[in-house]
Amino acid sequence: MTETVEVLVNEEKVAERIEELGRQISEDYAGKQVHLICVLKGGVFFMCELAKRIRVPVSMDFMSVSSYGDGTASSGVVKIVKDLDETLENKDVLVVEDIVDSGRTLSYLLDVLKKRGPRSMRLCTLLDKPDRRVRNVKVDYTGFEIPDEFVVGYGLDYAQKYRNLPYIGVVKGVE
Repeated sequence: MTETVEVLVNEEKVAERIEELGRQISEDYAGKQVHLICVLKGGVFFMCELAKRIRVPVSMDFMSVSSYGDGTASSGVVKIVKDLDETLENKDVLVVEDIVDSGRTLSYLLDVLKKRGPRSMRLCTLLDKPDRRVRNVKVDYTGFEIPDEFVVGYGLDYAQKYRNLPYIGVVKGVE
């Protein structure tokens, strides 16, 4: 069977929701600078669009944390592939993620980052899949809550494909 992608959240709805998140984050961080931490690779599409819509000063850093292989399920093994370039000490940090699924990766990552002394730390995700949660992770800003489907687009991939789709889609025809 050949894999296909069905639209779950169209491009216009994604753009509208990111605009709303940018407004809310700007209000919540009024008078402050927010330090965005992008979780690569998937989070980069979302973070770039979000950053353009935040109306307070923004700085950025990037981190790569992996718990997936080329399949559709988390391996459960978390490793830091690329660490941050800057210190987090006394910064108001907003971790930007493409999707919160089982919570294993984010739980590990947030524990690591909290030990680095940020003034505050919050989590923003484009997509949240609460039905798959095995670790409790507090999400402060959510783009969309989605069903337990394997999704791609807007930075999310299946075996490194489909990241460039301008919408969120469900992959069909994969095992």
